[in-house]
Amino acid sequence: MKIATFAGGCFWCMVKPFDRYEGVAKVVAGYTGGMVPNPTYREVCDGGTGHVEAVQIHFDEKKISYEQLLAIFWRQIDPTDDGGQFADRGSSYRTAIFYHDDRQKAAAEKSRDSLQNEKRFSQPIRTAILPAKEFFPAEDDHQNYYRKNPTPYARYFAGSGRQTFLATTWNAERPNPETLKNRLTKLQFDVTQNDKTEPAFRNDFWDNHAEGIYVDVVDGRPLFSSKDKFDSGCGWPSFSKPIDRMAVVEKSDRSLNMERTEIRSFSADSHLGHVFSDGPKTLGGLRYCINSASLRFVPKEKMREAGYGDLLRLFEE
Repeated sequence: MKIATFAGGCFWCMVKPFDRYEGVAKVVAGYTGGMVPNPTYREVCDGGTGHVEAVQIHFDEKKISYEQLLAIFWRQIDPTDDGGQFADRGSSYRTAIFYHDDRQKAAAEKSRDSLQNEKRFSQPIRTAILPAKEFFPAEDDHQNYYRKNPTPYARYFAGSGRQTFLATTWNAERPNPETLKNRLTKLQFDVTQNDKTEPAFRNDFWDNHAEGIYVDVVDGRPLFSSKDKFDSGCGWPSFSKPIDRMAVVEKSDRSLNMERTEIRSFSADSHLGHVFSDGPKTLGGLRYCINSASLRFVPKEKMREAGYGDLLRLFEE
């Protein structure tokens, strides 16, 4: 079991986002980053301990990756605010990623740079990336607060300003279902919104061999590259990896009496397909089996005019 440690302001609001994912064994609220051993909630809130409110996530990296935990983390905070988070002000509410090894450090820095390059925020990202220090679990009253006190939690989540910020910043670009019905074909809508699967060998891209990228048909975010596409013989487009691990989310899927791992796009929450561990060993061993109906193909020669010029670097490697 691996550990990830994140500070995102009030720890009440940082447990629930991770608690619902397959592969997360437990999420512990606590204090870290300071110099006072075994601090109390009041001591940390009053300042002077050097600690921040944080959560420590125990996870199975075979089921959920550290990169995906990072992606979830960024979507819970305002990373440009170094004076606290929303209504909670002061050093104990500042945001930070505490890495436990060099791999986590590199992944955290890459995810930060990727988010900055999205230009979603007009201000620079100020979330600190720091080596992990001793973590002190908070008092029992603060563990799983959202479950124990659902009404006060909901009131606080909205009243602090966090709910409005997150909805405005991360979900504003998601079209509503009626808009999508008018813009997508019936098959595209059924696949991306209702988790349907298109027929094998009777879809647009299973045998497409042209160079280019595949983007989310809903919001246009880049997902896969032809450089990572291979013929798996399954009848659907198959890729060894996404362009960016932060672009997709894995979720447990027990439908049809099977144990599978579903793949969804992170930005639009589109159902894409599933990932399996029977891919070519030389390409990493994974097979991202994706519905063509969830994708739009942008040929290499049209990428610049379509606004994806920065990804032409993929074809120079």
